[in-house]
Amino acid sequence: MSIHRSLVTKAGLTRHRNVLSRAERLQTLADEGRWEDGDSAYGLPKVRVRRMKAGGKHKKKAAEEKTEETK
Repeated sequence: MSIHRSLVTKAGLTRHRNVLSRAERLQTLADEGRWEDGDSAYGLPKVRVRRMKAGGKHKKKAAEEKTEETK
C-alpha cells in the first residue's frame, strides 16, 4: 500500500508558507534591525513574507547561447 499524499510531510517543508513561526519572525526582525535581544517576544510587528519565483534560464541568455551555437 502507498502512503496518502496528505500524510507526506517532506514536501510540505519546501513549499511557500504565509505564516512564520515566532522564531522565524524574530530572526527576520533581527536581520532588519527592528528587534534586539532582550526585547519582548510578544506583540511583534508584522513581517512581510516575500514569495520567491522559481529560477530558470532567462530568455536573453537562451537566445545568446543559440546564436553562439550557430556560429
